[in-house]
Amino acid sequence: MFDDTDRSIPARLLRIAAAQPDREAVVDGEIRITYARLASGVVQSTRAAQAAGILPGDRAAIWAPNGYRWIVAALGILGARGVVVPVNTRFKGAEAAEVLARAGVRIVFTDNDFLGANFAALLAPHRAELPEPIRVVVLNGPAREDVPWPRYLGAGRLVSEQAATERIASIRADDPCDILFTSGTTGRPKGAVATHGRLLRLYDDWCDIVGLHSGGKQLVITPFFHSFGYKAGWLATLLRGATVVPMAVFDVGTVLAAVERERITLLPGPPTLLQDLLDSPDRDRYDLSSLRATVIGAATIPVDLIRRLRDEMTFTTILSGYGLTETNGPASLCRPGDDLDTVAHTAGKAMPDTEIRIIDSGGGALPPGEHGEIVIRGYHLMTGYLDDPAATAAAIDGDGWLHTGDLGRLDEHGNLIITGRMKEMFVVGGFNVYPAEIENLLLSHDAVARVAVIGVPDPRLGEVGAAFVVLRPGATDTPAGLLAWARDRMANYKVPRHIEIRAELPVNALGKILKDELLAHATTRGETTWA
Repeated sequence: MFDDTDRSIPARLLRIAAAQPDREAVVDGEIRITYARLASGVVQSTRAAQAAGILPGDRAAIWAPNGYRWIVAALGILGARGVVVPVNTRFKGAEAAEVLARAGVRIVFTDNDFLGANFAALLAPHRAELPEPIRVVVLNGPAREDVPWPRYLGAGRLVSEQAATERIASIRADDPCDILFTSGTTGRPKGAVATHGRLLRLYDDWCDIVGLHSGGKQLVITPFFHSFGYKAGWLATLLRGATVVPMAVFDVGTVLAAVERERITLLPGPPTLLQDLLDSPDRDRYDLSSLRATVIGAATIPVDLIRRLRDEMTFTTILSGYGLTETNGPASLCRPGDDLDTVAHTAGKAMPDTEIRIIDSGGGALPPGEHGEIVIRGYHLMTGYLDDPAATAAAIDGDGWLHTGDLGRLDEHGNLIITGRMKEMFVVGGFNVYPAEIENLLLSHDAVARVAVIGVPDPRLGEVGAAFVVLRPGATDTPAGLLAWARDRMANYKVPRHIEIRAELPVNALGKILKDELLAHATTRGETTWA
């Protein structure tokens, strides 16, 4: 699919639309958009962005849940040669304002009717703190003194269609297309800058491996403010000429109904999402036979989850991978045909034309099997952190290696095994302990559905492991029983000294376990209350 004549994301989409105008591009509830209509929407949205004063390199933010208007707003910003800045929908007003200020955003697209949240109202008290006046365009909900989406689009009539198509044609492959903010390991949020050409090439490779082709349909539940929902989600789907079905809020019944109704072929997500589908008592009421592929984003995945997806459903491609905001998404990915253990316990091999190494504290490359920091080099790294050359130089060394701050090792086949973040590793009596390794061992217990391991202070050993466990539906076990089981199966220093059984684990919008919350909880507990 990669074509050197496709210098930009909008140019690729217009080419695909011309080739398959009648194929559905986006299905959002009752809204069904063909590629021909999407192409018209891209041009119309580009005209609106130009009318709003977006010039090449200008930044516009989107602070809204998944939906068709998010996509069209983004593509219009890109068409005007602007830069998209997604904002986390869980942010409060002050957090969003910091991102808007750091990025120098001129326009922000919001949603004023999402789960009771009015994003424009959350931002209002902080607008005076922004260095420049900002225009708010409301995609959904009451606009009040701000600009409603229909009026924003309508203003595009002041710009000719020819001017819009000429602006799109002027986009270069090395032009910036988006800035995703990440806190990294420490400090203030940093904006990772991506370009059109890097994303086009990377997600062609991603689609080839995953098996997403024209005619496929991806259900995107992961939020669009994250690269998994945005870049590997709706963007990759449209770049491949397939159909994207966005979903703003995860609900098991709604997902099952959408898979049946839309004949979804690709359903990625965290283990919690897929586990909930498997365990739903209503699953057999729906025809899910269209499902063909899933990509699971997590460092630890129960082997039994992979087995059940394969045996109880119609998935033929089940993959896991590893990536970061700074790599614009995937850095490694399993390949079709990998066995259950490889998918469950590794993040697969490096993406094409990407190098992954494990290094020691001195920067020396380590052989397979040795733990160290994961470093990555490849064409699809960010160009750098926005307006922060010092942070960029600290992250990407002079030889082009991105220092991830994650720990792992490579197996003898070149598969990457994630063992945690450098800040999550803890030392028990002088021995390094890697949380992901212990989590994988505990997940092999028949009663364990989910687990998170952290290090907690210990007066004798310095630190010891604490495990927070969610049992499988119908399973019964005790912390003492799990500890006894663990002692028979892992080195003594690896065995968690404390286990707490919970109904659920705290997670963020992406299904990632919030270990900081668990650590805060652990440090407030009395020693005698642990198992």
